[in-house]
Amino acid sequence: MGADKKVNLPFGQGREQQLPLLACKLSGEECKAHPCSLEDAGGSLHMLLGKKLGILAFGNVGRNVARIAKGFGMEVYAYDAFCPASVIEAAGVKAVDSQDKLFEQCDVVSLHIPATAETRESINYALVGKMKKGGVLVNTARKEVINEPELVKLMAERTDLKFVTDIKPDADADFQQFEGRYFSTPKKMGAQTAEANINAGIAAAKQINAFFRDGDTKFQVNK
Repeated sequence: MGADKKVNLPFGQGREQQLPLLACKLSGEECKAHPCSLEDAGGSLHMLLGKKLGILAFGNVGRNVARIAKGFGMEVYAYDAFCPASVIEAAGVKAVDSQDKLFEQCDVVSLHIPATAETRESINYALVGKMKKGGVLVNTARKEVINEPELVKLMAERTDLKFVTDIKPDADADFQQFEGRYFSTPKKMGAQTAEANINAGIAAAKQINAFFRDGDTKFQVNK
C-alpha cells in the first residue's frame, strides 16, 4: 500500500474507531506514514477500550490525561502522595494507595511527577518491573525521573515491555536496540504548537502581574 493511502480501522466501537497514533507504535507495527498508514494493514493493533491506565501524580496534566483516557473507555487509576484519595475519586478515577500498586495493576502507566530530589531516577528497575506482561510506560514528565540504565537493563530482560517518551533520553542510543518497543521525540512536543506557545506567554504574564500585584508565589519553582 502506497504512502498516500490511509487505513481506517473499523473497530465497530463508535468513538474507539479513532485510535491514537500512539497505539500503532505500542502495537509493534511500523507506521510508514502518518496518520496510521500501514504498509501491511493485516497486522493487529491494540484497542485502548478496557485497558487500565495508571496516572502517577494527579495534577492538572494528570487530570486532563484521565479525562481523555475515559473518553476512549479506559479504566483510570491514579496515585498522588499529595492529593487526597477523595479528590481523585471525585474525578471518576480509582485511587490506589501506593505507586507500587499503580504499576502492578495497570496496563499503561503515565508519569506526571516533577523532577525533585525525591523523584529523580525513582522510576527504576524494581518499580517498572512490577508491571504486568505487555506493560507500557509513558513519560511526559521529565527525563530525570527515569533511571535510564536500569530501564535499559529491564527492557533487555523483559521483551514484552514498552517505553514511550516525549523527551529524548540521554541513553537514547541504548534504547534504540528495542525497535518497536521504544519511541521518543527529540524534545517535549506538547509545547510545540502555536497555541501552546501563545498560552505559555499569557500564563507567564499573568503570573508576573499576580506577583507584583499580590505577592503571589504559587508557581515559584526555586523556593
